[in-house]
Amino acid sequence: MQEVPAALVERFDLQAPWEVQAAQEEALPQGFVYLDEAAPGILWDARYATEDNFTGQVVPGYEANRIALSLEAVQGLIRAQAIAQEEGYQLLVWDGARPQRAVDWFVAWAQLPEDGRTREEHYPNLDKSQLMGEYVASRSGHSRGGSVDLTLLTLEGEAVDMGGSFDLMDPISHHGAKGITQTQADNRALLKQIMVQAGFEPYASEWWHYTLKDEPYPDTYFDFVITGSPAS
Repeated sequence: MQEVPAALVERFDLQAPWEVQAAQEEALPQGFVYLDEAAPGILWDARYATEDNFTGQVVPGYEANRIALSLEAVQGLIRAQAIAQEEGYQLLVWDGARPQRAVDWFVAWAQLPEDGRTREEHYPNLDKSQLMGEYVASRSGHSRGGSVDLTLLTLEGEAVDMGGSFDLMDPISHHGAKGITQTQADNRALLKQIMVQAGFEPYASEWWHYTLKDEPYPDTYFDFVITGSPAS
Protein backbone atom coordinates (compact mmCIF):
# COMPACT_ATOMS: atom_id res chain seq x y z
CA MET A 1 0.00 0.00 0.00
CA GLN A 2 1.30 3.46 -0.88
CA GLU A 3 2.47 5.81 1.82
CA VAL A 4 0.02 8.62 2.51
CA PRO A 5 1.61 11.97 1.60
CA ALA A 6 2.67 13.92 4.70
CA ALA A 7 0.59 16.93 3.69
CA LEU A 8 -2.57 14.79 3.69
CA VAL A 9 -1.67 13.22 7.03
CA GLU A 10 -1.46 16.68 8.57
CA ARG A 11 -4.50 18.04 6.75
CA PHE A 12 -6.86 15.25 7.70
CA ASP A 13 -5.35 14.07 11.01
CA LEU A 14 -4.99 10.53 9.72
CA GLN A 15 -4.10 9.19 13.16
CA ALA A 16 -7.86 9.51 13.73
CA PRO A 17 -9.17 9.35 10.16
CA TRP A 18 -12.85 9.14 10.99
CA GLU A 19 -12.94 12.44 12.85
CA VAL A 20 -12.31 14.98 10.16
CA GLN A 21 -11.73 18.55 11.23
CA ALA A 22 -14.46 21.01 10.23
CA ALA A 23 -13.44 23.27 7.38
CA GLN A 24 -13.74 27.02 7.42
CA GLU A 25 -16.85 28.44 5.83
CA GLU A 26 -16.15 29.68 2.31
CA ALA A 27 -18.34 31.08 -0.43
CA LEU A 28 -19.00 29.12 -3.59
CA PRO A 29 -16.78 30.02 -6.55
CA GLN A 30 -18.11 32.74 -8.81
CA GLY A 31 -20.47 31.21 -11.37
CA PHE A 32 -21.56 28.39 -9.02
CA VAL A 33 -25.02 28.07 -7.47
CA TYR A 34 -26.88 25.76 -5.13
CA LEU A 35 -29.31 23.42 -6.85
CA ASP A 36 -32.02 23.96 -4.22
CA GLU A 37 -31.98 27.70 -4.95
CA ALA A 38 -31.58 27.65 -8.73
CA ALA A 39 -33.78 24.62 -9.53
CA PRO A 40 -36.00 23.91 -6.51
CA GLY A 41 -38.05 21.28 -8.37
CA ILE A 42 -35.11 18.87 -8.69
CA LEU A 43 -34.61 16.40 -5.83
CA TRP A 44 -31.24 15.68 -4.28
CA ASP A 45 -29.52 13.63 -1.59
CA ALA A 46 -25.90 14.73 -1.18
CA ARG A 47 -24.37 11.39 -0.21
CA TYR A 48 -20.98 12.82 0.71
CA ALA A 49 -22.65 15.02 3.32
CA THR A 50 -23.74 11.79 5.05
CA GLU A 51 -22.04 8.55 6.11
CA ASP A 52 -23.83 6.71 3.29
CA ASN A 53 -20.91 6.73 0.86
CA PHE A 54 -17.84 4.63 0.06
CA THR A 55 -15.70 6.26 2.76
CA GLY A 56 -18.28 5.61 5.48
CA GLN A 57 -18.14 9.17 6.82
CA VAL A 58 -19.09 12.76 6.09
CA VAL A 59 -16.52 14.01 3.58
CA PRO A 60 -14.52 17.24 4.05
CA GLY A 61 -16.10 20.17 2.24
CA TYR A 62 -19.67 18.88 2.66
CA GLU A 63 -20.91 20.73 5.73
CA ALA A 64 -24.51 20.76 4.49
CA ASN A 65 -26.66 18.34 2.54
CA ARG A 66 -26.83 20.47 -0.58
CA ILE A 67 -25.72 20.22 -4.19
CA ALA A 68 -23.58 22.94 -5.79
CA LEU A 69 -22.93 23.19 -9.54
CA SER A 70 -21.93 25.70 -12.17
CA LEU A 71 -24.92 27.71 -13.34
CA GLU A 72 -24.59 26.16 -16.79
CA ALA A 73 -24.74 22.64 -15.35
CA VAL A 74 -27.88 23.51 -13.39
CA GLN A 75 -29.45 24.85 -16.57
CA GLY A 76 -28.61 21.52 -18.18
CA LEU A 77 -30.28 19.66 -15.31
CA ILE A 78 -33.39 21.79 -15.72
CA ARG A 79 -33.51 20.65 -19.35
CA ALA A 80 -32.96 17.04 -18.26
CA GLN A 81 -35.71 17.26 -15.65
CA ALA A 82 -38.18 18.49 -18.27
CA ILE A 83 -37.27 15.63 -20.61
CA ALA A 84 -37.49 13.09 -17.77
CA GLN A 85 -40.92 14.32 -16.76
CA GLU A 86 -42.16 13.89 -20.31
CA GLU A 87 -41.12 10.23 -19.96
CA GLY A 88 -42.86 9.87 -16.59
CA TYR A 89 -39.79 10.24 -14.39
CA GLN A 90 -37.82 12.81 -12.39
CA LEU A 91 -34.18 13.27 -11.39
CA LEU A 92 -32.49 12.54 -8.06
CA VAL A 93 -29.02 14.12 -7.76
CA TRP A 94 -26.37 12.56 -5.50
CA ASP A 95 -23.40 14.85 -6.15
CA GLY A 96 -22.44 17.87 -8.19
CA ALA A 97 -19.52 20.25 -7.73
CA ARG A 98 -17.02 18.48 -5.47
CA PRO A 99 -14.56 20.52 -3.39
CA GLN A 100 -10.93 19.71 -4.11
CA ARG A 101 -10.47 19.02 -0.39
CA ALA A 102 -12.99 16.19 -0.77
CA VAL A 103 -11.01 14.74 -3.67
CA ASP A 104 -7.84 15.00 -1.59
CA TRP A 105 -9.61 13.12 1.19
CA PHE A 106 -10.62 10.31 -1.20
CA VAL A 107 -6.95 9.90 -2.16
CA ALA A 108 -5.92 9.80 1.49
CA TRP A 109 -8.72 7.38 2.41
CA ALA A 110 -7.80 5.01 -0.44
CA GLN A 111 -4.30 4.69 1.02
CA LEU A 112 -5.42 3.90 4.56
CA PRO A 113 -5.49 0.28 5.79
CA GLU A 114 -8.63 -1.64 4.89
CA ASP A 115 -11.20 -1.76 7.70
CA GLY A 116 -13.94 -3.52 5.70
CA ARG A 117 -16.71 -1.13 6.68
CA THR A 118 -17.80 -0.20 3.17
CA ARG A 119 -16.16 -2.82 0.99
CA GLU A 120 -19.13 -5.17 0.54
CA GLU A 121 -21.41 -2.40 -0.67
CA HIS A 122 -18.97 -0.31 -2.71
CA TYR A 123 -16.00 -2.39 -3.93
CA PRO A 124 -16.74 -6.06 -3.21
CA ASN A 125 -14.48 -7.46 -5.93
CA LEU A 126 -11.47 -5.17 -5.51
CA ASP A 127 -8.79 -4.63 -2.93
CA LYS A 128 -8.79 -1.11 -1.58
CA SER A 129 -5.32 -0.56 -3.06
CA GLN A 130 -6.82 -1.13 -6.55
CA LEU A 131 -9.24 1.80 -6.33
CA MET A 132 -6.71 4.48 -7.27
CA GLY A 133 -6.89 5.23 -10.97
CA GLU A 134 -10.21 4.27 -12.50
CA TYR A 135 -12.32 5.00 -9.42
CA VAL A 136 -10.29 7.35 -7.18
CA ALA A 137 -8.03 10.06 -8.66
CA SER A 138 -6.28 13.21 -7.52
CA ARG A 139 -8.34 15.30 -9.94
CA SER A 140 -12.06 15.00 -10.61
CA GLY A 141 -14.25 16.61 -13.21
CA HIS A 142 -16.69 17.21 -10.39
CA SER A 143 -14.36 19.89 -9.00
CA ARG A 144 -14.79 21.86 -12.22
CA GLY A 145 -18.51 22.21 -11.49
CA GLY A 146 -19.76 20.56 -14.65
CA SER A 147 -20.21 16.94 -13.56
CA VAL A 148 -23.15 15.38 -11.78
CA ASP A 149 -24.04 12.00 -10.27
CA LEU A 150 -27.72 11.15 -10.47
CA THR A 151 -30.46 8.62 -11.09
CA LEU A 152 -34.13 8.44 -12.00
CA LEU A 153 -37.19 8.26 -9.78
CA THR A 154 -40.78 7.76 -10.80
CA LEU A 155 -42.98 10.83 -10.52
CA GLU A 156 -44.30 9.24 -7.31
CA GLY A 157 -40.77 9.19 -5.87
CA GLU A 158 -39.96 5.49 -6.23
CA ALA A 159 -36.39 4.51 -7.10
CA VAL A 160 -35.86 3.16 -10.62
CA ASP A 161 -33.90 -0.12 -10.73
CA MET A 162 -30.51 0.58 -12.32
CA GLY A 163 -28.89 -2.74 -11.49
CA GLY A 164 -26.42 -1.34 -9.00
CA SER A 165 -26.06 1.37 -6.39
CA PHE A 166 -24.30 4.74 -6.45
CA ASP A 167 -20.50 4.47 -6.17
CA LEU A 168 -20.47 0.71 -6.69
CA MET A 169 -16.89 0.40 -7.96
CA ASP A 170 -17.30 -2.64 -10.13
CA PRO A 171 -17.61 -3.55 -13.83
CA ILE A 172 -21.35 -4.07 -13.31
CA SER A 173 -21.60 -0.26 -13.00
CA HIS A 174 -20.22 0.25 -16.52
CA HIS A 175 -22.41 1.24 -19.42
CA GLY A 176 -23.10 -1.92 -21.37
CA ALA A 177 -22.30 -4.12 -18.37
CA LYS A 178 -23.15 -7.79 -18.47
CA GLY A 179 -25.00 -9.40 -15.58
CA ILE A 180 -27.91 -6.97 -15.31
CA THR A 181 -31.47 -7.53 -16.50
CA GLN A 182 -32.93 -6.09 -19.67
CA THR A 183 -35.14 -3.79 -17.60
CA GLN A 184 -32.12 -2.48 -15.71
CA ALA A 185 -30.23 -1.95 -18.96
CA ASP A 186 -33.23 -0.14 -20.44
CA ASN A 187 -33.43 2.13 -17.39
CA ARG A 188 -29.76 3.04 -17.72
CA ALA A 189 -30.28 3.68 -21.42
CA LEU A 190 -33.22 5.97 -20.66
CA LEU A 191 -31.16 8.02 -18.20
CA LYS A 192 -28.37 8.25 -20.77
CA GLN A 193 -30.80 9.33 -23.48
CA ILE A 194 -32.22 12.04 -21.23
CA MET A 195 -28.84 13.38 -20.18
CA VAL A 196 -27.32 13.34 -23.66
CA GLN A 197 -30.37 15.15 -25.04
CA ALA A 198 -29.92 17.76 -22.29
CA GLY A 199 -26.29 18.39 -23.26
CA PHE A 200 -24.32 16.00 -21.04
CA GLU A 201 -21.82 13.25 -21.84
CA PRO A 202 -21.69 9.87 -20.04
CA TYR A 203 -18.71 8.31 -18.26
CA ALA A 204 -18.17 4.72 -19.40
CA SER A 205 -17.37 3.26 -15.96
CA GLU A 206 -20.26 4.80 -14.00
CA TRP A 207 -23.87 4.73 -15.19
CA TRP A 208 -24.73 7.60 -12.81
CA HIS A 209 -21.98 10.08 -13.86
CA TYR A 210 -22.47 12.76 -16.52
CA THR A 211 -20.48 15.85 -17.52
CA LEU A 212 -21.82 18.91 -19.29
CA LYS A 213 -20.52 18.81 -22.86
CA ASP A 214 -19.77 22.54 -22.92
CA GLU A 215 -18.68 22.94 -19.30
CA PRO A 216 -17.66 26.53 -18.51
CA TYR A 217 -14.49 25.77 -16.49
CA PRO A 218 -12.86 22.79 -18.23
CA ASP A 219 -9.36 23.48 -16.88
CA THR A 220 -10.06 24.77 -13.35
CA TYR A 221 -10.42 22.67 -10.20
CA PHE A 222 -12.13 24.57 -7.38
CA ASP A 223 -11.88 24.20 -3.63
CA PHE A 224 -14.72 25.46 -1.45
CA VAL A 225 -17.09 24.40 1.32
CA ILE A 226 -20.77 23.50 0.88
CA THR A 227 -22.64 25.20 3.70
CA GLY A 228 -25.94 26.76 4.69
CA SER A 229 -29.52 25.58 4.78
CA PRO A 230 -31.44 24.46 1.70
CA ALA A 231 -34.00 26.90 0.35
CA SER A 232 -37.49 26.02 1.55
